[in-house]
Amino acid sequence: PRPHPTIRVRPLTCTETRRGDQQVVHSLGDGAVHVSATSPSGCRGWGGLRHPLSRRCPHGQVNAARHDATFGFSAVFDAGASQEAVFEGSGMRQLVELAIDGFSCTVFAFGQTGSGKTYTLMGPLAQSETQPVSPALLGLMQRSFTCLLEQSRSRGSDLALSASYLEIYNEQVRDLLSPGPPCALPLRWSKTRGFYVENQLSVEFESLEAIVSLLLQGSQRRRTSAHALNRHSSRSHALLTIHIRSRTNQPPTWVLQAGACPSKQGTLCFVDLAGSERVKETGSSGELSVEANSINRSLLALGHCISLLAKPRGKRTHIPYRDSKLTRLLARSLGDSGITLMVACISPSSQCLSETLSTLHYASRARRVTTRP
Repeated sequence: PRPHPTIRVRPLTCTETRRGDQQVVHSLGDGAVHVSATSPSGCRGWGGLRHPLSRRCPHGQVNAARHDATFGFSAVFDAGASQEAVFEGSGMRQLVELAIDGFSCTVFAFGQTGSGKTYTLMGPLAQSETQPVSPALLGLMQRSFTCLLEQSRSRGSDLALSASYLEIYNEQVRDLLSPGPPCALPLRWSKTRGFYVENQLSVEFESLEAIVSLLLQGSQRRRTSAHALNRHSSRSHALLTIHIRSRTNQPPTWVLQAGACPSKQGTLCFVDLAGSERVKETGSSGELSVEANSINRSLLALGHCISLLAKPRGKRTHIPYRDSKLTRLLARSLGDSGITLMVACISPSSQCLSETLSTLHYASRARRVTTRP
């Protein structure tokens, strides 16, 4: 199977509108998105450095001064698309069903800081359990939880559900559900499990209220800060994994006689990647600058792995998953037999042109990655 990249274009913000930014991204329908603008900076704009998700030889036909490129994806959601439309049109419902059937499924959102990644996955988070968010604004995660529990009831199967939630902050893996102050957890590898986090807490749940409460609890512990481009910028990569163990209600007679009960185990992992940043534009300094550099380095490692995986199998070299904690934890999703949905979030603003192009090139490369069936 191949990853299925979809594109979501957020609306122009009030600040961008007042500033007079042009809208340079347009959806053409049928999964096509067009970028057209004039810029003297070309594909760079990182102070002479390449963008963390960029590459020396981009796929689109882009001129150094005039950017005019069209990209094709499985789906493109423009600024007017609802949260429900993204859930139904991206294939998220089918991903939930595959996880119930025992597959390892992953959905991750990526893009520059402030492009709408967290909103797409979670919607605007409630301040407390007594102040819920409007149902129309719920993100992919809450809608998937509802779908998962509905499917469990409709199939008449006995599902054992549990959740784990961690963040990668400055190359440290931290448990967002474990009580007490956050502490770094060791990342191990074994032949049977691959890369895994030792001593990570997994919490069982049986209702929508319980898993939403865990999501709220973990998200409030996640590291965020304010800078020039985003008042609530995530300073870490976050991974919430739903573990699904399914037992059939009516096993075959020979199984009952053997005293065993068949089971299948699937996972549904949601990855909210911290946004790529240009320190000069965000105004970051001190601790914020250190965080930004750590984020960009891990995204560079991820982009490098994607580039190598996109090559034909016969031409692939060693995939350097060990270059970062992020790529280690995503190794199974990217290069194994997992099923992955990728949501690339972009800004339509002319001020974000270089980051938008880099995100689209990155998503284009990801389309060519082929994992084992």
